[in-house]
Amino acid sequence: MDDRTQAPTASPALAGPAFANLATSLPPHAWFCVSAVFHYLGPAFAVLLFPHVGVLGMAWLRIATAALIFAPLTRPWTVFARADRSTRLLLLAFGACLAVMNCSFYLALDRLPISLVAAIEFVGTIGVALVGLRSPRNLVALAVAVAGTLLLIDIKWSSDPVGLSWAFLNGALFVGYIVLGHRVARAGAGDGIAGLGAAMTIAFLVVLPVGFTEALPAFSAPQLLLAAIGVGICSSVIPYICDQLAMSRLPRSSFALMLSLLPVTATLIGVVVLQQIPSLTDCLGITLVVAGVAFHKPAPG
Repeated sequence: MDDRTQAPTASPALAGPAFANLATSLPPHAWFCVSAVFHYLGPAFAVLLFPHVGVLGMAWLRIATAALIFAPLTRPWTVFARADRSTRLLLLAFGACLAVMNCSFYLALDRLPISLVAAIEFVGTIGVALVGLRSPRNLVALAVAVAGTLLLIDIKWSSDPVGLSWAFLNGALFVGYIVLGHRVARAGAGDGIAGLGAAMTIAFLVVLPVGFTEALPAFSAPQLLLAAIGVGICSSVIPYICDQLAMSRLPRSSFALMLSLLPVTATLIGVVVLQQIPSLTDCLGITLVVAGVAFHKPAPG
């Protein structure tokens, strides 16, 4: 795919000088690190809400929250109306990917440890990372990161085939998120976030009939609804914006390699929130992943 595909014009709320300065003042790696923390912080708390609103109900609330927050900031109806045909197709594909990816992600988390789901997500990004990693140094960095990720995968593969199926579907769609999200981000930080807002609205329309019934109990329990909104902000607003800010300035292969940090943050968050204690092997895997990412040198352009 051509990463130069243009995304729609950003809304004034996101294209002002203050936002542009914020987007460029920090290195893309800093934005990625923020995303890596929130990528699993929100889902870890979402697991605690599954008994109250259901798995798909939580996915519905997460996407609905993000769509409602992005709507006044990015004016998705205007973005979509002004876009050309190819950009509309890109946004439709990105939105559908976000919807199904989030649902399959939560269905996997309902059955498997969060660190395993994160590791399987990374498996699909290996191919993306290989494209563009032309130097021996970067290939070594990738090999070290992959070795660390494999150490983090600790499961009997036949123990929960349904959970694994959802996890691998999520992993495949996560590759789609990288490829499509990177194309949207290539227009620049502000424009990329405008495209993200439009895609999130499409994701909400896709998931609207799927989890609404399960989500209904949240509307009669204010504390539960506030918790679900918090999960949505931590899961689909903060990390996705940070991803766009990182993608707009990093080659796709470099971004994909840095995603090897996600199993690390997932493991650490699993310890803090879900009391899923890592083994010594897990700790060695974390060390290797961090070393691989640190050794990697982004390609120019």
